[in-house]
Amino acid sequence: ALKATRSILFAKAFHFSRRSAKRAVRSRACDSFLKQRIMQKRIVRSCTFFVLTILCAHAGVFAAAAQESTPAPPREGITATFAPIVEKVAPSVVTVFTTQTVARGLTSFPFGDDTLRQFFGGQSPQRQGKQTLQGLGSGVIVSPDGFILTANHVVSGAEEVMVGLGTELRKYKAKKVGTDPGTDVALLKIEEKNLPAIAFANSEKARAGDIVLAIGNPFGLRQTVTMGIISAVGRGGIGIVDYENFIQTDAAINMGNSGGALVDTAGRLLGINTAIFSRSGGNQGVGFAIPANLARDVMQSLREKGRVVRGYIGASVQTLTPELAEAMKLKGEPSGALVGEVTPKSPSEKAGMKTGDVITSVNGKKIGDARELRLMIGSMPPGTKIQIEVNREGQSKIINVELAEMPAGEVEQGAETTPEESAQPEKATVFGGVAVADITDDIRT
Repeated sequence: ALKATRSILFAKAFHFSRRSAKRAVRSRACDSFLKQRIMQKRIVRSCTFFVLTILCAHAGVFAAAAQESTPAPPREGITATFAPIVEKVAPSVVTVFTTQTVARGLTSFPFGDDTLRQFFGGQSPQRQGKQTLQGLGSGVIVSPDGFILTANHVVSGAEEVMVGLGTELRKYKAKKVGTDPGTDVALLKIEEKNLPAIAFANSEKARAGDIVLAIGNPFGLRQTVTMGIISAVGRGGIGIVDYENFIQTDAAINMGNSGGALVDTAGRLLGINTAIFSRSGGNQGVGFAIPANLARDVMQSLREKGRVVRGYIGASVQTLTPELAEAMKLKGEPSGALVGEVTPKSPSEKAGMKTGDVITSVNGKKIGDARELRLMIGSMPPGTKIQIEVNREGQSKIINVELAEMPAGEVEQGAETTPEESAQPEKATVFGGVAVADITDDIRT
């Protein structure tokens, strides 16, 4: 029995030891497995951190590269089409027809041709005849009740002015409210209501490089639209009118465009087209428009008084050039208007201005040249009291002047440098220097 008990206990102990050994093996295997899993996680974490670091670095490089290569955003107002603007503005642009009868000495031979005289013989007696000239231009509706701005040279001397509206060309007889040759602005009036009036832009904010549209009736082609940019602002010395402050543009302007609209990309009136520089009679990319602000001021004066009333100081001036400044031993950058003559009993003489004074500013605003001085003085009403700063023999002096009214037919005189060939306002009745006339019964016989 004792031996049997020992055998049983031994068997149990052996069985227990085997189970313990198995458990120990399992424990060691589990520990090894856990260690491997922990190492794998650490490796994965390290790799993930490394990969994220690389990705972040590359993302920074890519972002910097993208930032460097991203083009500048387009300027506000630039568009792929100007059709909505044209549809809005074109109805405000009208066709202006003019008729003028002029007396002309005629001969029995067409145009006084010497060759024809040889065939028909003798001297042809001079006879007084009449010739009807017809002109064509453009205009811009500026009020719903029928006021229309155009260029003065379009209607100058015309006995009859007709205005055609829209593409269907509804014609109205127009009245000349007033004209201003000094700026080449004219104001017309037709009897109609609820017209599509154009809005005015502030032309003082116009800059070289701005996109503009020219709308008019070149060669009678109604509401023709051309596009360009502003080439320059404040252009003077052209020799067309007395008060020059033109907007220069390369938008195509041709015969018949005079009096038409120069508009900005918002469809607002920026200027009234008036002239071109051309050696051929056609567009060469150098056109001029009267600034809207100036045209509006003239329009208001014509509407209220029938004429333009300007301020006047009574002095002949010219731009101070470097040569004149050197001769007068003036220091600094030459600018201003040199007084060449003071009119007797004028506001300038009464205020003590003298020949040889250099006007450098008016009411604290610097004067660059004689053109700027004329524009500034001319824009002020008579009776305005101003302070004029002059350089007299190297010393600055303030002169208080009360403006008088500009005498009729007079302008503050001043010498200006003009281009070699002055631009002439285009006229629809002139074709490359060839005069044309209808064949009348007198000529036939």
